[in-house]
Amino acid sequence: MACVGAAAHIVTSDGPGGKVGFSATAVCSVTDAPPTLLICLNRSASVYEAVMKNRRICVNTIAPQHQALALLFGGKSAQSDRFSSGKWTDVKGVPPVLKDALVSFNGLISETSRIGTHDILYVELDEIRINPDNNKGVVYFQRDFYEVAAHIASL
Repeated sequence: MACVGAAAHIVTSDGPGGKVGFSATAVCSVTDAPPTLLICLNRSASVYEAVMKNRRICVNTIAPQHQALALLFGGKSAQSDRFSSGKWTDVKGVPPVLKDALVSFNGLISETSRIGTHDILYVELDEIRINPDNNKGVVYFQRDFYEVAAHIASL
């Protein structure tokens, strides 16, 4: 799967299960009516129980300056250590938003399905925050990050 390049994200959740976060590339747009994303989450992941108990998540699409943060959230570090870096909103019970993310998608898990070792979480969005100061994204490919930027051709 390392040969499949994908946008890099930090997914966060908070609620009755506690504040947790993880890095993810298995995120995909499903539909725009209602606006829905899917996220694939391994059932053996340390965050799985908390995410399923909380039901609310935020998908933060990272910008180039967040590469080290994404590695921190993708590693075996303690959850408290993960949130000690980066600029996060901090409202108890609400998934943290990475303040300078390229875009942040907040929503509620509306449905799940199982396949192999993972659950597919369908997240119906109720808020989208676009950061107008960021115009570059990050793709994770072959276990490394690559910057991408919009190219607008002159007509």
